[in-house]
Amino acid sequence: METTLRIAIQKSGRLSEQSLELIHSCGIKFGCDSRVLKEQATNFPLEFLYVRDDDIPTYVRDGVADVGIVGRNEYDEQAIDLKMIMDLGFSKCRLSVAVPQGFDYKDLHSLEGKRIATSYPHILGNVLDKQNIKATFVRVAGSVEVTPAVGIADCICDLVSTGTTLAANGLREVECIYNSSAILICRNQMGNIKKEEILKRLILRINAVQKAANYKYIMFNLPEKHLASVAKIVGGMKSPTVTRLMDKDWISVQTVVEEDRFWEVIEQLKMLGAQGILVTAIEKMTE
Repeated sequence: METTLRIAIQKSGRLSEQSLELIHSCGIKFGCDSRVLKEQATNFPLEFLYVRDDDIPTYVRDGVADVGIVGRNEYDEQAIDLKMIMDLGFSKCRLSVAVPQGFDYKDLHSLEGKRIATSYPHILGNVLDKQNIKATFVRVAGSVEVTPAVGIADCICDLVSTGTTLAANGLREVECIYNSSAILICRNQMGNIKKEEILKRLILRINAVQKAANYKYIMFNLPEKHLASVAKIVGGMKSPTVTRLMDKDWISVQTVVEEDRFWEVIEQLKMLGAQGILVTAIEKMTE
């Protein structure tokens, strides 16, 4: 029987969708039936286990899954001794303190002696302990936003994406204490060489997809006399690829440009006489 790597992924929600989108971008094929709780990839030794996000660290620790994609918030809150392989950069959110509209908030010290409803007492406790702030935590698994209105808590500390839900419940975000995104985790020692090799192959694919997202591939025609100047501007993985055109004074240049510098580079190329600039996305990229 072929060795497979089992990966735990949230069974529904934004984290699930973006995790599966990443794996699909890695060229790994699998089904799309949301009712299935376990399935096998058809072209890669990877098995999917769809579970609750807060169960993922425990499943990885206990060997039910070999690796998992989970929010950093769950990883840090549970404080289980696991290895964070890499930050995947999606499903970003923040853990913030939010208070009712009439709450006089100046800084974290305004929480002294207050009742704070939260699903993340460990993370919040660490932050407050560093500033010697004493507060009472009301642990709530869901619907944290309603607790001040029903008198259970004075304020809340919860994950925020847009703040729309806070506003709908008469709360305002006053301070971000922690930032979270999706991460890939595993046990410190997997103990299976074949699974470790599969994991290395998966990481290679993920890195290629993530690196490609940060670059654009550009082609353009250029007067040859400006090649040295353009090379300094665009660089490339090693150096631009240059092809001569039928017009002996012109060349065609191909290179990659970082997304953050893209428009700056295009403007400089135009100033040097570049023409016919073609820009395409890159699906995968390795060095």
